Amino acid sequence: MKGKTLTLASIFCITTSFSFSASASIEDALANICTIVKTDDKSELRKKMKNVRNSFALKLGDYYDGISCNGNSLIRTAMLNEALQTGTLLVKKMPKSQLNKPENDGVKLSDWIAQNGLSDNPIAQVVNERL
Repeated sequence: MKGKTLTLASIFCITTSFSFSASASIEDALANICTIVKTDDKSELRKKMKNVRNSFALKLGDYYDGISCNGNSLIRTAMLNEALQTGTLLVKKMPKSQLNKPENDGVKLSDWIAQNGLSDNPIAQVVNERL
């Protein structure tokens, strides 16, 4: 009986530590994504997205809502920083259905673009083409 309890306790500890390390690893993997988008480093963004996809089986749409760059989504951040290459990549990799739904603040991307006078932004034009 004592051996069985010890085994169950060991399995619990191993499972718990694995789930915490996996969670921390995802956060670590996405740690500097805002900086990458702001600096318009398309190559580095591709690498980061590929790493997250290969390591955690997550696509952009799976983690996009969980990322905030000073209160803005990744695509909004790209638009505000005139990061055409990373912004275009994000728009093209994002599922159309997700581009059409409200973001964390309850405002759709297309409405946010209009409200902020960014309709002439090249990334906004890519968004409109996808919608």
